[in-house]
Amino acid sequence: MNRLCVAALVSSLTLVAQKPPATPAAVDFRAVGSPVKAATADAEIAKALREVSSERIRSNIARLVDFNNRTTISSNDTDLKPGTGILPAADWIQSQFEAYSKECGGCLEVKVDDFIEPPQAGARPRITRPTRLKNVYAILRGTDPAAAKRMYLVTGHYDTRETDVMNTHDPAPGANDDSSGTAVSMESARVLSHYRFPATLVFVTVAGEEQGLNGSHHLALLAKKEGWQLEGVLNNDIVGGDTTPGETLQNKSLVRIFSQGILPSAPVEQIRQMLSLGMDNDSSSRELAREVLDADRTYFTTGRTVAMPTFRPVMQLRLDRYLRGGDHKSFSDEGFPAIRFTEWRENFDHQHQHVRMENGKEYGDLLKFDDFNYIGNVARLNMAALATLAKSPGIPQNVRVVTSNLDNGSTLKWEAPTAWSGPVKYQIVWRETAATDWQYSADAASFPAAGANADAAALAATLPVSKDNVFFGVRACDGSGHCSPAVAPVPDRPSRY
Repeated sequence: MNRLCVAALVSSLTLVAQKPPATPAAVDFRAVGSPVKAATADAEIAKALREVSSERIRSNIARLVDFNNRTTISSNDTDLKPGTGILPAADWIQSQFEAYSKECGGCLEVKVDDFIEPPQAGARPRITRPTRLKNVYAILRGTDPAAAKRMYLVTGHYDTRETDVMNTHDPAPGANDDSSGTAVSMESARVLSHYRFPATLVFVTVAGEEQGLNGSHHLALLAKKEGWQLEGVLNNDIVGGDTTPGETLQNKSLVRIFSQGILPSAPVEQIRQMLSLGMDNDSSSRELAREVLDADRTYFTTGRTVAMPTFRPVMQLRLDRYLRGGDHKSFSDEGFPAIRFTEWRENFDHQHQHVRMENGKEYGDLLKFDDFNYIGNVARLNMAALATLAKSPGIPQNVRVVTSNLDNGSTLKWEAPTAWSGPVKYQIVWRETAATDWQYSADAASFPAAGANADAAALAATLPVSKDNVFFGVRACDGSGHCSPAVAPVPDRPSRY
C-alpha cells in the first residue's frame, strides 16, 4: 500500500473517530413520569425548624457534661459525689421532658423504662452484677384516631464512657458521644411538642449503649411486646460535628445515614428471594433513609422557599461503621425500620478517651469540640423527617409486582395504609439498578391497570417501564404532599428459581 493510500486510510479513520456519537435511543424509564423533585415545603414544619435553638442545645449538653461520668454501671455506686453519675442525669432529663410538657399544656406523656439488667456472660463482660438502667422518653400522641397508632421515634444515648469502660469515677464528659444525640432528641421534643400531628412521635434517651446496647434492646423488646406500630426509628449518635484545630477534612455540610440492608434474622426464604432479585438495598430501613433524603430536598436544598442552610445527608449502605455499633441495631433486629445519623468525620482522640494532655495532644470528649450549629442542623433534619412522616398516611401494605408473564411493562399492586382516615394519593417511584436514591416518580392514578391486571380487591398501576431495568417503590401521600417511605414490591407469585 503506497503512502497516499495509507494517508487516506488514516484520514478516514480519524474522521470516523471524531464523528459525534449518535443520540442514544430513548429509554423506557425516562419516557414516563418525571425526575424526583423536592416537595412543597409545609409552612408549619418550616416554622418549627426555625425554632431550633443552638444555644438551648449547648445548654443541655453542658448540663449533661456536669454529671461528670455517666457510665451506665455507675448506678450501682454509692460513693459518687452528689449530683453526679448516670441516675441523676436520668432524673434531670425526665425533669426537662416534664417541663416541655408543662409548656404545651400536658401534651407529652413522660415515661421511664426502669429495669434491672442482669450480669453479662462470656469473656470481658461490661455488666458484672445486676444493674439499674433507665430509658427516659416522652410521647406526643397523634391527633387522628387511626393515624395515632403509627409511631415515629427519635433517640440518642445519654450514658458515656472513657478509655476504661468500667471506670465510673474519672471524668467521662461524652459531649459528642452521645450528649449530642441526646440533645437532638430533647430539642426535637421541646420544639415539636408545640405542634400537633396525626401520627404519634416518641422522643427517647436511652442508657446502656456503651455496655452493649442494653437500654435500646430493652425498649425495642418493650415496643414489640406492647405492639407499637413503629414505622421509623431515627437514632442520633456522635452528631456533634467535631471541631479540632488543624482538621481540614471534616465537612459540616454533611451527615452520614447508616441503615441495615437484609436482616440476618429474616426467614431464609425471604433472604434468598431478596438476594435473587437484588433487593438487598430496599429494606424498610433503607427506604426510611431515602425519606430523610427527601425531607432534606424540601427543607435544606439551596434555593428552596424555606431559608435553611445547605445540609446534606449521605446514605451509607451498611449497618454501621467498622468495629462499632449503635442503638438503631436494637430496633432493626426486631424488624423495625431504623437508621443512624453520625457526623461526617469522627475524631477518635475525642471518643472513649481518658481526659488528658499527652505529647501536646488533648484527649477526651470535651464540650469545646462540639459545634452547636451543626447539631442544630442535625436536629432540624430529624424534625423535618419526623414531622413529614407523622403527617403522611403511613406505608402502603402488601406491595407486589405482577410476574405471571414475560413482558416489558410493570404492573404494581398494593393495599391502603392501615392507620389513616383521610384520602390518599399514591406515587410510584423508581431508580436505575445502580442508583442509590429514587430518580423518577409518577402519579399512580395516571397509569391505571387494565384487563387481567385490574383487581377490585387491590390498588394497581401499570407503567410501560421494564421491571428488569429498575427498582420500583410505592409511596402513600396526603393531599399536601406529605409522603410515606416507599415500599419495594415483591413478586406477585413465587419465583420459579
